[in-house]
Amino acid sequence: MIRSLWTAASGMQAQSTNIDVIANNLSNVSTAGFKRSRAEFQDLLYETLRAPGVSAAGDNMVPTGIQIGHGTRTVATSKLFTQGDFQHTENELDMAIEGEGFFQITQPNGDISYTRAGNFKIDSEGRIVTADGYLLEPGITIPTDATAVSIATDGTVSVRQPGQTEPADVGSIQTVRFANPAGLEAIGRNLFLETDASGDPTTGTPGEEGFGTLAQGYLEMSNVSVVDEMVNMITAQRAYEINSKAIQTSDEMLQTANNLKR
Repeated sequence: MIRSLWTAASGMQAQSTNIDVIANNLSNVSTAGFKRSRAEFQDLLYETLRAPGVSAAGDNMVPTGIQIGHGTRTVATSKLFTQGDFQHTENELDMAIEGEGFFQITQPNGDISYTRAGNFKIDSEGRIVTADGYLLEPGITIPTDATAVSIATDGTVSVRQPGQTEPADVGSIQTVRFANPAGLEAIGRNLFLETDASGDPTTGTPGEEGFGTLAQGYLEMSNVSVVDEMVNMITAQRAYEINSKAIQTSDEMLQTANNLKR
């Protein structure tokens, strides 16, 4: 009886974590480049009262055995890197990656991080940066007298300047891929860091060798589906509720056992 109390409590804790993940997904439904997470669970240890396959009377064998589980736990919160919907912004510095790949971002400490969010800006020195002022890697500087910026599908950045009849190339955007993007470490600000689980980054030119192409004037939005998350929330709520009912039932059964002496 006491076992069931702890087993059901583990279920409530797991579903509480599930709701936390769902709430974070919903809060970022309008965040450019955001990738939804999914809570994953596994069962805990089993108490084996009779092992399956042991010998019984004569030459018989126990077909199933008796094993009592001890609940569940959260084993992972996986990022799902499916493509988000594209939003046409007409902003010449907005970029979306069609396919696989990440933009490279240099953090203030010099470390390289990665993002799918392509809502870039220009700082006071003409450098392409994120909304937090982090530099795009490799660095690209837009001349102050540029009248238009063009970004090709292969990442080539060119500008038009007064008195020039042809656009001038000012740099090229490169993207990276990972063998296991779900192994990246999310650090906030739409940024990820490589880990041993993600593998080393492979740098390439957009549109070549499996790398996605760039689309100027578009943003990749969050891949969160509000309808799916609402269904997941209802499921998690009901699972939490039924586990609480299991605790109440166990408590009532213990109360009945305690009242036998009366």
